[in-house]
Amino acid sequence: MTYLLLSAALLATAVVVRVVAHVVVRGRGERLPVAPSAIAAGVLVVLTVVFDNAMIAAGLFAYADAHISGIRIGLVPIEDLSYPLAIAIALPGVWALVHGRRRRSHE
Repeated sequence: MTYLLLSAALLATAVVVRVVAHVVVRGRGERLPVAPSAIAAGVLVVLTVVFDNAMIAAGLFAYADAHISGIRIGLVPIEDLSYPLAIAIALPGVWALVHGRRRRSHE
């Protein structure tokens, strides 16, 4: 399995979680803002690029060329950015779903 396929599956799962959360939250008459997720995604991507470049350059880990797309930002394969993006996409949705469930159980 290539990292690109794994990344696509991870991002698709994150988007599904976010969409489900959006529908549920909207049904409660609330909203799930996008701007904080976009800002978090930007910060996480920048930090990932900086620190992964440093770790790869230091020889802490490497990627087999057969498993990556070949597109890199410095030394970082583009697939590595799917992890922080998935977190920024899915985590607010998970939070909204869990928080709403807890709030309803206390009412």
